[in-house]
Amino acid sequence: MSTRGTVNKLIGHTDSYYAASANAAPVYPALEESVEADVCVIGAGYTGLSSALHLAERGYKVVVLEAERVGWGASGRNGGHVGVGQRRGQEDLEKMLGMDTARQLWDMGVEAVHLVEQLIHKHAISCDLKRGILHLAAKRSHNEHLKMEADLLRERYGYEQIRYADEEEARTMVGSERYFGAQVDDGSLHLHPLNFALGLAGAAAAAGVTFYENSRVTRYQGGSPCIVETERGQVRAKNVVLACNGYLGNLEPRMAGKIMPINNFVLATEPLPETLAQELIANDYALQDTLFVIDYWKLSGDNRLIFGGGENYTSRFPQDIRSFVRKYMLAVYPQLADTRIDFGWGGTLAITMNRMPHLGRLEPNVYYSQGYSGHGVPTATFAGKLIAEVIAGTEERFDVLAQIPTPTFPGGTLLRWPGLVTGMLYYSLKDKLGA
Repeated sequence: MSTRGTVNKLIGHTDSYYAASANAAPVYPALEESVEADVCVIGAGYTGLSSALHLAERGYKVVVLEAERVGWGASGRNGGHVGVGQRRGQEDLEKMLGMDTARQLWDMGVEAVHLVEQLIHKHAISCDLKRGILHLAAKRSHNEHLKMEADLLRERYGYEQIRYADEEEARTMVGSERYFGAQVDDGSLHLHPLNFALGLAGAAAAAGVTFYENSRVTRYQGGSPCIVETERGQVRAKNVVLACNGYLGNLEPRMAGKIMPINNFVLATEPLPETLAQELIANDYALQDTLFVIDYWKLSGDNRLIFGGGENYTSRFPQDIRSFVRKYMLAVYPQLADTRIDFGWGGTLAITMNRMPHLGRLEPNVYYSQGYSGHGVPTATFAGKLIAEVIAGTEERFDVLAQIPTPTFPGGTLLRWPGLVTGMLYYSLKDKLGA
């Protein structure tokens, strides 16, 4: 499934390669009246889109309110990696939560990747779907962990699609001298994230979901019914799903202190000759390294290098994103010094302190999911399915994730920034010093 070549930029989206190569998508109206629904979903990223689709397929009348455009936020701007498991490793989860819960979470993480693939095939979503992720050791000291983790997943969890590759083999798969080994994961995927989001929206609309774009929610209240208000309209609903993630803002203070919005940045090169593309990434895998502030990259459907590197913790993006990310790219691939950079963009994601997703209920009929910590394509899509399950009355799987404790950032929303920045800068310095 390929989206080769580029078309006119998708109106209302950030100036990214993804928007420039987006599939055709309708423009939905703004909400300018009072409507009723079984479920009002706030936010049209993966969480909201998956919730809406799975609820509509169960027969619910669903309204989705989006402040900007469908897929406008991180769901339309990310690296497109669809990795198995959770953001935290299985060994950590076993220590945190016990073996039984860790195994449930592993099974859900594998199912999440399968769900993404199933939705793409079921709804014929054209989104450059490809298979395989390499996890590269950025320091020689990281090799042992990658090898031990691959062995653990094969032996304890029966995951046969992962293996360890030593330094010599790893360097045959990536055209860089920077790495010392790799996990080769053939069970994970990568894709064009905005086209995946647009495809979910198209499937949801076909199932009967009503979308309103440019309809920022100004306030909501629980109750029977719940009332959700925009500047010019209102939704009265039996249930509400808060699917805002890093764009939650001040809408719901009870959730805001559990997440920290951070900004990550990506570039896209000009299309590369086939020989150069093969030199950079021999098997068309997606790649990511083991640094705390990770680099991640892949080839697009038209052989551009999509490279993510660097982040910041303010409300502003760098003035020149292309130059900001280019230095990270050249540290990996100095042979691209003369390659043109066609696009540079940023997006806001949400992290939690324990890097696990934060799901739950604020009231009996108000549900939320957020804080995917860079693992959002599969996890948010799967979370949407779990939200549909719990609204339909099946709570067991939703509660596995909802019962994981999610610490509040010290200082809440007011003072979380200084502490986060100090911590991130510390680990970033360790990356640079090779510690």
